Amino acid sequence: MDETDHAADDTRLARGILDAATYVVLSTADADGVPWATPVWFAAERYRSLWWVSRPGARHSLNLAARPRFAAIAFDGAARPGTGQGLYLAGRATVVTAADDATHGLSLFTADLARQGADPFDPSLVGEGAAFRLYRAVVEQAWILDPRTGSDVRVPVTL
Repeated sequence: MDETDHAADDTRLARGILDAATYVVLSTADADGVPWATPVWFAAERYRSLWWVSRPGARHSLNLAARPRFAAIAFDGAARPGTGQGLYLAGRATVVTAADDATHGLSLFTADLARQGADPFDPSLVGEGAAFRLYRAVVEQAWILDPRTGSDVRVPVTL
């Protein structure tokens, strides 16, 4: 198997991890660099954007306002030790303010919630002056654990 085949296999593996995930663990840092990690229920768009809804006063939301860089991981938390695989992500995330983007992102988010059997989400709860805001993370880099060596070494993947 050549490098092209490995890259295609790695991409399929990475996409499968994101497709199966209900949450990603989002890591942010405040203005002083103090880290914070939290799970967020998300919808993925073409594997390059993640959309979620959070309260603007939540610690991760405040952190993103101060520092838009993030790291995240999606994984199967039920995998037996030594058998799991994770998808590591890094990029920039911001609150969505443009009406067209918000409509688009909320439709993706609510459709994904419905697909997963969640109660319907009321889009009127999102926006300026509302309880929640819509966030979008743009994935700039992604990695998986090297599936060929079984070691704890990350290899870059193209999503």
